Amino acid sequence: MKLPELKIGKLVAKVPVIQGGMAIRLSTARLAAAVANEGGIGLIAASGMPFDELRYEIQLARKLSPTGIIGINAMVAATEFLGLVKTAIEEGIDLVVAGAGFSRDMFALGRESGTPIVPIVSTPKLARISEGLGASAVIVEGCEAGGHLGTDRSSRELVPEVVAAVKNIPVIGAGGVLDGADIVEMIKLGASGVQMGSRFAASVECNASDELKKMYVRADAPDDIVLIQSPVGLPGQALRNKFAETVLDGTVPPPTECHRCLKHCSHKFCIIKALSRAQQGDVETGLVFSGNNMRKVDSILPVKEIFARLVSEAAAID
Repeated sequence: MKLPELKIGKLVAKVPVIQGGMAIRLSTARLAAAVANEGGIGLIAASGMPFDELRYEIQLARKLSPTGIIGINAMVAATEFLGLVKTAIEEGIDLVVAGAGFSRDMFALGRESGTPIVPIVSTPKLARISEGLGASAVIVEGCEAGGHLGTDRSSRELVPEVVAAVKNIPVIGAGGVLDGADIVEMIKLGASGVQMGSRFAASVECNASDELKKMYVRADAPDDIVLIQSPVGLPGQALRNKFAETVLDGTVPPPTECHRCLKHCSHKFCIIKALSRAQQGDVETGLVFSGNNMRKVDSILPVKEIFARLVSEAAAID
């Protein structure tokens, strides 16, 4: 299959791939720009970033990819969610992807600025509501995805239901998409494109430490993936390590201080610090979010090579 273009509002991506916004600081300017330069849509993970840092990352991505499509991903659950969205819009971001919750306020910001707002949804009902509020597209994320999950159902079940539920906006499939065959499968289910996180987590341009990238590549069995309860109030899918085991058995140490980064937090552990530890290379006491098909990734590749393989793999399928 020759992969189609992905159109979101006035934006046209030559390859129908959105790179997932992986926090904390895995998806920064270098990765987003590399994806944009290959014809996809690159996302900077804004959650956990001070506004000045977000401005810097957006400006850097623009320098690295002057004509590519650059967006942000931000968690609605974050205390500074609206501030992050406003900051990105002020910097002329191309689109805003929002997950881990739902906000009606973001659509007003999108209308005022003409910025496409793309919520991550897990039900046909929320997709219809999003379209009614002005969403330019919806990303349908199933239980195969890494990080926070809004459903225990497969994206392969949800995508056709959401396609039938909306009228005039593109539906993007997410969760368990790692190769060209997965993209073709999603398109045949009615999706206009896909969002991929895990494959880009093990890319050269990802801002993760080498140790974290190697851990992604080493994951090769289904029981390497566990489902934990996040302080955000949603289940989260992660790689099994010492930290995940302490969350599962209830022995995880609670935070000694709180920066109130989340609107609502169980204070079971500090998720930003746990994700940051992993990003910096502490893969034993850090939290390593991952999709459940990470075992399909067996090498760390440049983004250019990842795209070449995706297009080639898709082309080999009728």
